[in-house]
Amino acid sequence: MAEYATHEVFNQPQPLVDYDLFATNRPLRDALRFNAPQLDTAPLQALGRLAGSAEYQQHARLANVHTPELHTHDRFGHRIDEVEFHPSYHALMKAAVAAGLHGTPWAGEGASPHVLRAAGFMLFTELEPSILCPISMTYAVTPALRSNAAVYRDWGPKLTSRGYDPRLVPWRDKPGVTMGMGMTEKQGGSDVRANTTHAEPDGNDDWGARYRVTGHKWFFSAPMCDAFLVLAQTASGLSCLFLPRVLPDGSRNALRIQRLKDKLGNKANASSEVEFQGATAWLVGEEGRGVPQILEMGTMTRLDCALGTSGLMRQALSIALNHTEQRSAFGKKLIEQPLMRNVLADLALESEAATALALRLARAFDQRGDAHEAVMARLLTPIAKFWICKRGSHFAQEAMECLGGNGYVEEGGEGIMARIYREMPLNSIWEGAGNIMALDLLRALRKADAAAALAQELAPAKGMHAALDRLAASLPARVEEMATEIEARRLAQDVALAVQAALLAQQAPGEVFAAFCDSRLAGNWGQAFGTLSAGSAFDTILARATPH
Repeated sequence: MAEYATHEVFNQPQPLVDYDLFATNRPLRDALRFNAPQLDTAPLQALGRLAGSAEYQQHARLANVHTPELHTHDRFGHRIDEVEFHPSYHALMKAAVAAGLHGTPWAGEGASPHVLRAAGFMLFTELEPSILCPISMTYAVTPALRSNAAVYRDWGPKLTSRGYDPRLVPWRDKPGVTMGMGMTEKQGGSDVRANTTHAEPDGNDDWGARYRVTGHKWFFSAPMCDAFLVLAQTASGLSCLFLPRVLPDGSRNALRIQRLKDKLGNKANASSEVEFQGATAWLVGEEGRGVPQILEMGTMTRLDCALGTSGLMRQALSIALNHTEQRSAFGKKLIEQPLMRNVLADLALESEAATALALRLARAFDQRGDAHEAVMARLLTPIAKFWICKRGSHFAQEAMECLGGNGYVEEGGEGIMARIYREMPLNSIWEGAGNIMALDLLRALRKADAAAALAQELAPAKGMHAALDRLAASLPARVEEMATEIEARRLAQDVALAVQAALLAQQAPGEVFAAFCDSRLAGNWGQAFGTLSAGSAFDTILARATPH
């Protein structure tokens, strides 16, 4: 029987693979030059090559396809509470730890360590974001652990080590460790003061005041970390406690994993519900002072939410540009079609503005000894978390649409877009959703001379665009009035846009700055991406954004 060829495969783009994420990201490199001009970028160059490699893209795919599995008991009936991961998960964790994304700023290495780590975090997010949950939590809890000097003496060096060891063994037998957090409960969520988990005194030992913890946690991410900081009610109120998975004598702590969460995205990371059945823990800081400590840790993880979404934006944009540069329709490459150029340029502006704001916040973390930077860290954390993360899902949907049906499927190189889309809402929800961030902004305005600090931040761009000048002039009065709660989201949005514009004025080409201000501030823009004015510098914007 004759064989007939039904069709030839053509006009299908090659996937974006084996490329250098750092070298091809001009907005990131310019933001680094602005925020940390003396920074040694050699580690970022190496990470950019690794994160763009076919080998590690395959690891990212496998870690999300073969999701974590919970084993509560061994075959003999012993309680073990272990989570099994695919080898690719461990390969990714090893790479992230080796890059110092969990502890660089606490190791005393080099200048601008928070900025360096932030840029690395963004690059790795483009590869695989969900394994960064334990990385981010380790980064956030390390400084808080100093409030228990004895525990920090033993665990501090392990928390900044670049050695990854997934075994569930005592800390002293591992080259490096990771830590998580356990805060929210089913009845309270963000209202941690409603927590019912309680801790009873159980004497003292080498690590200080010891407690027995009984209760539950509704969202307990990365349960295979080596230890956790948890909140529990004590005689003096809500307190912060250090709870290791394996106790100093080598026995397993009474932390029972009830189930793993079946989530929309973040598939490679194990999020769980747990119960503490008289688990052993040690006090960190003062009894009854758990809320201030968790707020400080939340500041660190909120920075990572802004960084993570910025990284996902960049990845989605890169995939969309790669696709449209190769795919033809109606006689032209998609990227040559006027409407598609508008969409891509609009996405490029959003991505660059997010990168600028996220790295500016990281610089504030590096310079907290400076009075202005301390205020900006407090002010920009909820603003960046709110605005960048809010834009993420809309951004991902529009980038997916650039690929058409190819972007909606899970397989192949362009299937990464579906994973990005499912991942995007997480950073907006985790560590405080939009309303929590807006309320946190109001608290920041009450505690610092925010109006003066904001005016100083915007001053370098004064006179460069009329719309920015008008917005900047209106903000001091709104900030000093501390806006009513019902207007807090609008204030967070406007401050974010003003700061993004001022940053672009200083670190991006004039055409990028002008297009951002014309669209976001002057109203020459619609209610969807792809509505820039015809006079925008599309060629400049797109050339700057291309990943090639």
